[in-house]
Amino acid sequence: MSFFEKKVSSNVIFADYPDPDIIRVENTYYMISTTMHFMPGAVILRSYNLKDWETASYVYNTLDSTEGQKLSDNKGIYGQGMWAASLRYHNKKFYVSFVANDTHKTYLYTSSSIQGPWQKSEIEGFYHDMSLLFDEIDGRQRVFAVSGNTNIDLTELKEDLSGPDNNGVQKCIITDTDKVILGYEGSHIYKINGRYYIFFIHWPEGKFRTQACYVSDKIEGPYKGKEILCSDLGGWNSGVAQGGIVDTPDGRWYGMLFQDHGALGRIPVLVPVSFDTEDGFPVFGTFDSEKNQYIVPQTVSVPDLNPDYKYKPLWNDDFISDGKINLTWQWNHNPDLSLISLTENEYRITTDSCVKNPLLCKNTITQRPVGHNFSACVEVDFSFLNEGDFAGLCTLEGDYGFIAVHKKNGNFFVVNAKRKSEVLPYKIGSVDEDFPEITAEQPLSSNKVILRCDFDFNYGKENAVFKYKEKQSDEYKQLGEGKKLRFTLDQFVGCRFSLFYYSTKVSGGTVSFSNVKRILEEK
Repeated sequence: MSFFEKKVSSNVIFADYPDPDIIRVENTYYMISTTMHFMPGAVILRSYNLKDWETASYVYNTLDSTEGQKLSDNKGIYGQGMWAASLRYHNKKFYVSFVANDTHKTYLYTSSSIQGPWQKSEIEGFYHDMSLLFDEIDGRQRVFAVSGNTNIDLTELKEDLSGPDNNGVQKCIITDTDKVILGYEGSHIYKINGRYYIFFIHWPEGKFRTQACYVSDKIEGPYKGKEILCSDLGGWNSGVAQGGIVDTPDGRWYGMLFQDHGALGRIPVLVPVSFDTEDGFPVFGTFDSEKNQYIVPQTVSVPDLNPDYKYKPLWNDDFISDGKINLTWQWNHNPDLSLISLTENEYRITTDSCVKNPLLCKNTITQRPVGHNFSACVEVDFSFLNEGDFAGLCTLEGDYGFIAVHKKNGNFFVVNAKRKSEVLPYKIGSVDEDFPEITAEQPLSSNKVILRCDFDFNYGKENAVFKYKEKQSDEYKQLGEGKKLRFTLDQFVGCRFSLFYYSTKVSGGTVSFSNVKRILEEK
């Protein structure tokens, strides 16, 4: 079997798509990624060549609509939500399973189509970074989950996946005994040519994050294992690890892992994989004779299973498509649909409560940055803001910064602001309850303004510069100093650009965002 061959960069997407799990169904690849607190959630991408991707669907619009998921508790679920899903296809049905660290539940979604609708249920128990395996053993169909951190558990599930099979296998199969920063987790299990392979991310002291593998001839073990890849890529001082593997129709194998790229987030990386080794372990990457080790290559050859296909871009300036929110946008937590209005070119928000900062306000709409250099701009009609309101464009992360319109003493100002507190580290579960620090402001003479943010996510730079103008014909003016960008653990996601509106004194105001434009300037 032959396909159109192409050579592509190993950096698949310069955007935050962490914890990838990947499958192939006939000539189509599907990849799911962690979406944490963003709604809709559990994004699934589609490709025919492992390099070019488009958004196929989201598994759910909202999860459980708890007070935290709705941001009604003045805390939210930052750093929590859905993590590290398992994507599988079995007997003409798609399976997505994952845990949510705010509800401490394990969810199962099933569908006969990748577009849904998805049927939601729960799996009894909590299976951290789980991976599903449908297996036939001695003529009987069985299903297993591998999960855990440091101690890796194998759990045989009931046929309907509702919970553990009390008559099946339930045991710890692997224990990490190394000195580590991060013990084995991010499980991905496969049965290939009669052998069982389990892949993990691992972070030993004194090394990058690494990819580890354990192998056994039996599902219950014993398993033998080792690190199979410890490699930087592109000088980011960061290892490539954690993710799934997939085969092509002509029998080649690839791993889809991720690499930390600072404030941009954790980006997917494509790595060639081979299984023809004497010791039975797979090989990730290519051999570098100078370093005497296997590394992630800068480029990789892939077969294109549909070379004439035109992919939809992973970003879009429109708010809606086919009557629904465009797949390139997500809300920060659950939206309150009664307070918003969406058209193709306009997003209108009304407030119904008062909060202190943009991390606590409802109905913030977001996009991932795609690329290390780009700009985002938006026109803001602030005619109906109330006293004390803020509306604008934010670099959404724990250590946020923004440019916004602010109504103060009956007048309108464009302001540059940032998070006031400098408490480090930003831990999972920590909440910012302070007002922002306004670092620069200028009066506005009309009821409209165009706000812009120039992002630089290149290694060692990671900065955002805020600009504005009151008329389309004007030149942009920089407001205040640039804002340092970084990846913080309280949110555990790459920095996003977001459109936000909140009240601090009187709720009930309205703002309109329109004419969003994203300008790519990849260097």
